[in-house]
Amino acid sequence: MSTPPARSLSRVLEDLGPTLLDLLHGDPRAPGELGGVGIHDPHDEQHYPERAIVLGVGVHGGDEIRRLLRELGRLGAAALVVRGPVEDDATLEAAATDSGVALLSLTRGASWAQLAAMLRTLLAEGDVGGAGKQTLGGVPSGDLFALANAIATLLDAPITIEDRRSRILAFSGRQDEADTARVASILARRVPERYLRIHEEHGVFKELYRSQKPVHIPPPTLGDEVALPRVAIAVRAGDEILGSVWAAVRGPLTPEREEAFQEAAKLVALHMLRLRAGTDAEYRLRADLVTTALEGGAGAVEALGRLGLAHGPLLVMALGLPPRTDADHARVTAERQRLASALAVHLSAVRPRSAVALLGDVAYALFPVPGGTATARERAVQVASNFLERTGDRTGAVIGIGSLAPEPAALARSRANADRALRVLTAGPGARRVAAIGDVHIDALLIEMRDLAAANRDELSDSLAQLVAYDRRHNAHLVETLRAWLDALGDAITASASVFVHPNTFRYRVRRVAEVGGLDLGDPVARFAAMLELRLMGLYDSET
Repeated sequence: MSTPPARSLSRVLEDLGPTLLDLLHGDPRAPGELGGVGIHDPHDEQHYPERAIVLGVGVHGGDEIRRLLRELGRLGAAALVVRGPVEDDATLEAAATDSGVALLSLTRGASWAQLAAMLRTLLAEGDVGGAGKQTLGGVPSGDLFALANAIATLLDAPITIEDRRSRILAFSGRQDEADTARVASILARRVPERYLRIHEEHGVFKELYRSQKPVHIPPPTLGDEVALPRVAIAVRAGDEILGSVWAAVRGPLTPEREEAFQEAAKLVALHMLRLRAGTDAEYRLRADLVTTALEGGAGAVEALGRLGLAHGPLLVMALGLPPRTDADHARVTAERQRLASALAVHLSAVRPRSAVALLGDVAYALFPVPGGTATARERAVQVASNFLERTGDRTGAVIGIGSLAPEPAALARSRANADRALRVLTAGPGARRVAAIGDVHIDALLIEMRDLAAANRDELSDSLAQLVAYDRRHNAHLVETLRAWLDALGDAITASASVFVHPNTFRYRVRRVAEVGGLDLGDPVARFAAMLELRLMGLYDSET
């Protein structure tokens, strides 16, 4: 069976239609590979990969669709997906033809997030590194959608390939020939809970994972809902259960087809193992490429080229977790990996060529940005804030954003600044969870000055040393008084209220500060030096 290339529009329609997608207008066999997935945002400047398939979320009506088709044609997109049903007319066909952009409709009931995830799965093959294609059993290695279609041809039945948790990894064509349960599974990308409960009550999974042969499963009884019988077989790698393959059938399989199903399950196991190994290898390769790019050396240009980030300015984001002295190391490591993966998915929806890798305790993202420094920083802060809002505050994750890197050589500085911003955010608890280096530059300098003072084993100035010693001997509050007076810019009324002391008492303490410490509080240089040293003491608690 001839299978179109994985990155072609015809292959996308073969795998996802008509269950999810229908072709309204355009030529799916147009030459050229799809470059990625883009999401249309009418309120933002659009930057899509070359020959992108663009998801027109919220795009309705013929006028809006025609206008967007013309715009996407100028941007070199390959296809536009809008929510069906679409009121079709000749002008839409003409707009699709003139723009060279195919028009597709998304089935009612399917979510945009599901479609985006499936499209990225289909387009992921060979995305990094440019490795040559390999095959297993005549099917491109790791291409579960092509394998599902091949098995469907052997059994003459629509097929799903599922993992151990009944999530749909891939499915064949002809799903419209199945039943409501199968369609619901495809749309949700997992088997609905009501069907899982029925299988568990009847011991289906126990029998499936115990048997080496296909298991025949009668249709579930759910009110007036009509369902087809199923034949399923476990996918094994030695003693490990990787998942299962399910066929919706109208009658028993012949002995020849049962044997073919068993052999096909072995091939599915090879592909799933290859896919898992390939995912690990791709992650390591991507991490290596991101590391090389962040170093900004001679190999940075080539690394950025392989990541698809060779052109245009970039910003580095640094995602980290606050220190946890009582947390389990393995759990924290898994949490970091989960957050890094989630950040990669989030950024790819905004900028498809973003690259994320977990390096040590920090997940770094290379985020392509258009525009000047201020615009780029605002956009990056907005995207990072949206990500942390979606993940919630349970983990306490924070994101530091570095300076703009207009060329590869500037990436090392952008990373260093992202680390500096991240350190400010993790230095202590606070309401801020995202910060660009430009917003926290002074705080970063203070932390670095504190580090320098600690490395040099610097001691307090004579004035502050005398105040600290006096407070310890007499249980006094002269250091606190000085800090409050400086923070209030010498306003005794405001300062006394901040430390809950009568203004006259506070004025007396200020005089004692000048006397004990020998400070000339009328000298602006002396005031600045005292304020700076107090700020460093506040950051360096062991000195207070």
